[in-house]
Amino acid sequence: MLALSTDLTALFFAIPTLVADLDASATESLWIVHAYGFLIAGFLITMGRVSDRVGARRLLLCGAAAFAALSVVAAFAATPIALIITRALLGIAGATLMPSLFSLLRAMFRDDDQRRLAIALMFSAFTIGGAIGPLLGGALLEAFWWGAIFLVNVPPMLVLVALGTFLLPERREPTPSRINMVSVALSVAGMLAVVYGLQEIAAGAEAVSAQLPPWVSVLLIVAGLVMLALFIQRQRRLADPLFDLALLKNRRLAASLLTLLVTGIGTVGLFFLFTQHLQWVGGFAPLVAGLLTLPYIATDILGAVAAPALARRWRPSRVVVGGLLVVALGAGLTALAVADGAIVPLLLALAVIGLGHGAALALVSDAIISSAPEERVGSAAAAQEVGGELGSALGIAAGGTVGIIVFRASLDRLLPPETPAGTADALRSSVHEAFAAAMDAVPILEAVRAATANGLLVYALIAAVLAGAAAAIFALAFAGRPTASAEG
Repeated sequence: MLALSTDLTALFFAIPTLVADLDASATESLWIVHAYGFLIAGFLITMGRVSDRVGARRLLLCGAAAFAALSVVAAFAATPIALIITRALLGIAGATLMPSLFSLLRAMFRDDDQRRLAIALMFSAFTIGGAIGPLLGGALLEAFWWGAIFLVNVPPMLVLVALGTFLLPERREPTPSRINMVSVALSVAGMLAVVYGLQEIAAGAEAVSAQLPPWVSVLLIVAGLVMLALFIQRQRRLADPLFDLALLKNRRLAASLLTLLVTGIGTVGLFFLFTQHLQWVGGFAPLVAGLLTLPYIATDILGAVAAPALARRWRPSRVVVGGLLVVALGAGLTALAVADGAIVPLLLALAVIGLGHGAALALVSDAIISSAPEERVGSAAAAQEVGGELGSALGIAAGGTVGIIVFRASLDRLLPPETPAGTADALRSSVHEAFAAAMDAVPILEAVRAATANGLLVYALIAAVLAGAAAAIFALAFAGRPTASAEG
């Protein structure tokens, strides 16, 4: 899990060097970064079902071997197209690993406390990997060439393959059935279209990296939703579906997935705007801005690791609801800190969010895994990952969209009256272009900074409402007497 999440972010600092060496275009450089995440999102549902059919351990080890081999290929890619294709294949290999990892926890840890701690450690590994990825990439570039960023993934995967064969138990459905390829095509195409369209909307809000006009992005999302609707309709008719919709009839599992989605929209969108705020408004360099996110990451890990102990003292559902309310509190404090303009209170407010988020999400994941039937744990784990991916994509898109809308509305009020109309129109085009245009005019620069900060302030309030809504959803679903499968 650490290697998977590191690979998502390790290229951030390496892109300029990599693009120069491979002579990649702007479009090619974007696809080098994003092909991996897109293909992971697209193949999660399929690989969850494959995990149940062929066995979680077998799929995990085959996927790990493929990941190691493809990492070597990526390290020595000679052209941008070769690297993009390899990154896409790495995404497919990564999609085999994520559902299998969570699925195996059900077979490995029958004790509720042990399973919850294992899930907390998995979440923490993913969080740490995402945080250290850019720092690791930067450090490797100082000593080696850009290919080392991919080669660093090889040793842990080889260790997993070598030891997993002997140490990991197998878990598969008793009567394996065929995989429906039409369903695979619909789920992959639908997820890719939705996630890609959402990202382009977010990129378009910043007017930095979007490759599609807004109407094309919306059309792409609509097409993806239509394909996913056809996928769902097909699953209802099949005797052996790729994704068993009966899983969603379990009220607590469905509520856990919805909680994951709603929380992701709020927290990921807020965190996205927070990182932009540190650089645009705070004026911090990218590396320093990355280091300033560490308090949030540290408390997120602390919350996740503390969650199993809290669940021994109180019902897990109460810990989840309490954690989500802490997230809502932290989001409210974030809005106050932005209004105040001080950096330390802002970092502390984000740390409060991280604490509640880590404690809540670790136990939400446990509720999903433990609520599913034994033979469908892989599909439930895949649904969990899909919920997380969609929550992240929607959060970034919503955060970017709300941020630019508030930014433009605030500029109308904050710009000095003597600002020429042409300059004002140019400033409203995007946050990125506004800062570039305002660098030599202090009054205009202050207005641009204040308008950008207002975007974070408004979305922090939205995130607080979403966290409160998620707490209500989870509390209602888990009201009443606890069951062994859901509450331990």
